[in-house]
Amino acid sequence: MKKRQGIKKTRAFKNIFYSIHLIWGMKKGTVIHSAITQIINYVSWVFYSYFFIRYLVGAIENAESFSHIFRFVLIAGGFFMLTAIYGSYMDGAYMPLAGVIINQKLYEKLYKKAGNVELRCFEDSSFYNKYTLAIDDARDKMLKILQNFHGIIVGTIAAIVVFSMMFLLDKFLVLFALFPMIGNFVIGYFSNKEEYNFDKAKAPYKRIIDYINRVMYLSDYSKEIRLSRVFNLMKHKYIGAINGIYKVTDYYAFRIIIPVTIKNVLTYTLTFQGVLLYGAYRAIIGNTMDLAELAVLSSIMTSATFILNQITDSIQECIKQGLFVENLRTFLDYEEELPEDYDGIMPEEEIDSIEFCNVSFTYKEGAPVIKNLSFTLKGKTRIAFVGHNGAGKTTIIKLLFRLYDPEEGEILLNGRNIKEYNLRAYRRLFTAAFQDYKVFALSIRENVMMEEGCMADDEIVIEALQKAGVYDKVMTLPKGIDTILTKEFDKEGSVLSGGEYQKIVVARSFAKDVPLKVFDEPSSALDPIAEYELYESILRESMDKTMIFISHRLSSVRNMDMVFMLEQGTVLEQGTHEELMKQDGAYADMYNKQAKNYLALENAEEVSA
Repeated sequence: MKKRQGIKKTRAFKNIFYSIHLIWGMKKGTVIHSAITQIINYVSWVFYSYFFIRYLVGAIENAESFSHIFRFVLIAGGFFMLTAIYGSYMDGAYMPLAGVIINQKLYEKLYKKAGNVELRCFEDSSFYNKYTLAIDDARDKMLKILQNFHGIIVGTIAAIVVFSMMFLLDKFLVLFALFPMIGNFVIGYFSNKEEYNFDKAKAPYKRIIDYINRVMYLSDYSKEIRLSRVFNLMKHKYIGAINGIYKVTDYYAFRIIIPVTIKNVLTYTLTFQGVLLYGAYRAIIGNTMDLAELAVLSSIMTSATFILNQITDSIQECIKQGLFVENLRTFLDYEEELPEDYDGIMPEEEIDSIEFCNVSFTYKEGAPVIKNLSFTLKGKTRIAFVGHNGAGKTTIIKLLFRLYDPEEGEILLNGRNIKEYNLRAYRRLFTAAFQDYKVFALSIRENVMMEEGCMADDEIVIEALQKAGVYDKVMTLPKGIDTILTKEFDKEGSVLSGGEYQKIVVARSFAKDVPLKVFDEPSSALDPIAEYELYESILRESMDKTMIFISHRLSSVRNMDMVFMLEQGTVLEQGTHEELMKQDGAYADMYNKQAKNYLALENAEEVSA
């Protein structure tokens, strides 16, 4: 246990330099000005507590002229004024602006890392907890480390100067420095360690509270909350999280309060009162100290105690924040198993074949979803994956897109393992409209194009919306394709129906000129006629491309070149619709059971004809 604590402290010190190195790379001036500020502060304290007081009291005792004293005070006042102006500029202007820049660059790193780690990480609660702790006030923690680090360096030099002066005044005064040292280094260590453990223990409960707070004001959940009793469930979880924080707080209360109280008594009460009593004894009883020396003694001991307290506080604060920065460092230093910037050979622009060879895959701590799966897809064909929920249809697409890698077997594109390709270039071969789609608080144009610099793509956006059957609706909105979706950031934003949102998501696939397009339950929120019209658009769109269609509705796959019937992660049957119906197996059974729902679709076909 002691060895582990030693390792933690060592890591904390390493994290201090890690934080400073990060800040240096983001804004060098912040590091420089932080050091200058600390130098000015400590020089001011030492100058005032010793030289200024010593001269002023001595000048009065020696009956120096008022003009002489006035000049000295004026010069000293000018120095203090200049340092105050510099300090005000640093606190009020430079540091806040620098903090914004550091925050921007730090979160760019964090978001880039978050976007680069494999999808599996976000399904790992321990990893997600570290991510949450990493982004929680990360900038402020690093800036505290920077400020306190410079405080330690400059303060140590100042302390050496002050204690040298104290020793010249009275060698026994140095003994009073033991109180703040014990209070801060020994007792402070325990209190800071408990505060760190306290914050760490609260993190899971804070995540629950943050989630519920988001749910309560996001429009996505508003209907379910109002039309059900789910609010009570959420309230129960919220109260449970509050109770969890209460129990954690109750557990750590006295573990923090007691050492903090002892630390304050040692650091301030015994130190200040002890020095004053000692000085009074020498001046009154011993007659070995005059008024000027007593004034200097009181002032310099106050300054020395303050400096020493600042140093010890800075050390403990650096260690404390260094422990918090461990989460940031762990997250940024995490080596991805499947990084988004994975490099490799550039894939061909055409797809001739896709092969799954004995592929198996399991989500974390679950049953296998894909088991020894093998099949081949030819390029420029229309393929359908059908089957019950949990059959593995969407997982196949995630594996094909390399959102995950298979645990066994391999996936080949044009005869080459997809792991050999540059990942970003490889993914540019595909586009997908997933059933668990998300729309963003952006314009319709941006939601369709899903990239920056799309203002000149009116024709592409309009054509995609027309193919998806939602263009006429979009043109009734206040700003057409530039209308913001949702009202989260724009009171003039529009909230569409589920089917209209789904059509916009499908339009994303229509807007991309890529060799393979995937449509995962693209019509689940549509009525039969709208579904039929969208299905016809999808078929026309896939005439010269490879198209993968996933659906529970077998009526929508009758015109596919190949249908794969999946069950429990394996191919149960495969063939065209007619071939599978002739086999009279699982596919035919499912189709016949759904047949009673096809009347509306067939009527739609007749109307269209």
